[in-house]
Amino acid sequence: MLTTVNLTQRYGKRVLFEKINITLDVGKRYGLIGANGAGKSTFLKILSGEIEQTDGEVHLQPGLRMGVLSQNQYAFEDFTLKDAVLYGNKKLYDAQKEKERLYMEGDFESEAVNNRLAELEMICADEDPTYESEVQIEKLLETLGFSSTQHNELMSSITGGDKFKILLAQVLFLKTDVLLLDEPTNNLDIETIGWLEEELKRHEGTLVVISHDRHFINGVVTHILDLDFQNIREFTGNYDDWYIAANLIAKQAETDRSKALKEKDELEKFIARFSANASKAKQATSRQKQLDKLDIAEIKLSSRRDPSIMFKPHRDIGNEVLEVIEISKSYDEKKVLENISFKVKKEDKIALIGSNGAGKTTLLEILTGKLKLDSGSFNWGQTVSFSYFPQNTTDVVKGNEILAQWIQGFDPKWHIDEIRKTLGRMLFTGEEQKKQVDSCSGGEKHRVMLSKMMMDSANFLVMDEPNNHLDLEAIIALGEALHDYKGGVICVTHDRELIDAFANRIIKLNEDGTVIDFEGDYESFKEQYGH
Repeated sequence: MLTTVNLTQRYGKRVLFEKINITLDVGKRYGLIGANGAGKSTFLKILSGEIEQTDGEVHLQPGLRMGVLSQNQYAFEDFTLKDAVLYGNKKLYDAQKEKERLYMEGDFESEAVNNRLAELEMICADEDPTYESEVQIEKLLETLGFSSTQHNELMSSITGGDKFKILLAQVLFLKTDVLLLDEPTNNLDIETIGWLEEELKRHEGTLVVISHDRHFINGVVTHILDLDFQNIREFTGNYDDWYIAANLIAKQAETDRSKALKEKDELEKFIARFSANASKAKQATSRQKQLDKLDIAEIKLSSRRDPSIMFKPHRDIGNEVLEVIEISKSYDEKKVLENISFKVKKEDKIALIGSNGAGKTTLLEILTGKLKLDSGSFNWGQTVSFSYFPQNTTDVVKGNEILAQWIQGFDPKWHIDEIRKTLGRMLFTGEEQKKQVDSCSGGEKHRVMLSKMMMDSANFLVMDEPNNHLDLEAIIALGEALHDYKGGVICVTHDRELIDAFANRIIKLNEDGTVIDFEGDYESFKEQYGH
């Protein structure tokens, strides 16, 4: 059990949250939600003890173990993959490594060495009573896509996305009583996200998870912690249950306030009319007392804001859209794409899926001219103008210009007022529009790029994980925008709710180089292929 008492966090005059009093119970899985910047990650870091709160207390029931998903992907570069996972249980890791060292030194004549070995055996038995830790680690690694030949390779040899998988395996291996996960689905493919979902459903302790993946949150959590209005409200159920309840509460608050304002107006009119009338003075005084007691609750301003994303093509797309003919690409003799072929039709909105490393980003970079292919060809239709959202958008959106100037740099003919309106639809207010591009957060840079794409007025959108760094409200708005869009789409995403919102065709790149090309939505694809 984990409890907070009057928990408060301020940064200067800015209050993130104030006097939070909640109890997180055993057996409950909480989804912590809120707008970007509301303080979700800060709250989790305070619970874990990583940062100090401004005021209040956090109490963890004595004897309980807490596990926290690390965000430092480069902390274990000199560890093997197996050792990095084992380090999740540091007590067991230290005991095993010391035991290995003492056996290697071989000084078994020493009573001190033998006594220490006996102590270490006791520690290992306490932490790993079934002596199955190695098997468990190997199983975890293989499930996450690491073959047995990789288990003894160094962490420095794998990609950033794979390093994050190891950190996830590390925290799951510990089997803690309290588990705190901040964006655990980042860098995971759809199949691994599905596996993680099932793993977390089996967690018997207390779980608090932050995720912008609505499908994942709906599948995992039993309760929602809604961080808004500088407070946390608890709701029973998943994200969809919260959404219905929160809207009902907001509507009821608005109704109650409207009713109170109407009553206030009537009382004030009566008092103004009859307060000077001797025969009505008593009634006027009574009404004044009613007015004084009337509680008109202020409708607090939510930190949540819904962007208005709208892609409008400048011209209709023709019947000839895109043909991909036997495209192949290798990196250092490793085949990433091999003889990839497909034809895009006028009405296609394609979700491009596949495991990490299957070549999704490589294919999009070839199609948008960012990367040269080794063999094969592709042809865009003469009527097609595409707009590209790259995976590394946070690196691409850079410079010391203010936001509107950065966007206008792509086409000086774009009117600055129209750019400002577009930025406004992406929740950049007047003052926020004056900030420099380099000072934007990851989520803000993604919203800037989406603003630029709206200005493009292209009739085909090529998007590589556009939902990264966006909050739930923005992802939902993006899904609706892609659904309503009158042009064509190829979008790489691991967000199943986003795929469900727009895709009418699924193309999956398999690791063996084969392709599944499926006409239909993702649910139908799963039914047929079991992915």
